[in-house]
Amino acid sequence: MQDAANIIPGAPEPGPDLPYKIACLCDLRDKDGRVLLLHRIKSPNKGLCSPIGGKLEMQLGESPAQCAQREIKEEANIDVSIEDLRLVGLIAETAFEGKTHWLLFYYRVMKPVEVVDGHMDEGELRWHDPEDIPNLPLPDTDRQIIWPMVHKHEHTAVDGGPGFFNIHIDCRGEQLTWTIEQETPTPNP
Repeated sequence: MQDAANIIPGAPEPGPDLPYKIACLCDLRDKDGRVLLLHRIKSPNKGLCSPIGGKLEMQLGESPAQCAQREIKEEANIDVSIEDLRLVGLIAETAFEGKTHWLLFYYRVMKPVEVVDGHMDEGELRWHDPEDIPNLPLPDTDRQIIWPMVHKHEHTAVDGGPGFFNIHIDCRGEQLTWTIEQETPTPNP
């Protein structure tokens, strides 16, 4: 039980006592602006589409950027330098599927890449036009919150590239709730 004196005004209620996992999601685009998605055949998100990515090798002290670089190599079979990665999102999910809290680092590869569609251990890699993403089978958090935030910040950085967002998603209850904790730069309305 949390002491009332230690509760920060306006902060969400603490989540259930669940394991916390740290992972990265990797947004890869080709020369035509298409997005590479994994059509998953394994949990989590079995039967749904998501960016490639995976959990940090915490026992090795792996950084989030090193994780993104490794996952891109393992899943897309291409080498990407850390200098070509831009952190564009930080996503905290409370009680995802009622099983786990997640902290997700969302990276964009800033150069076009070439990856051949095809089967891999976790499913099928396929290229999609960004406007088609809402019509794909997606996790609710991705459909309602993450992809709209990615789209909203697509060209908000000073260099014309993606800006940054930091969100907290509460997966408890009937409806997802979320808070935008930071947007840099703030998009124009």
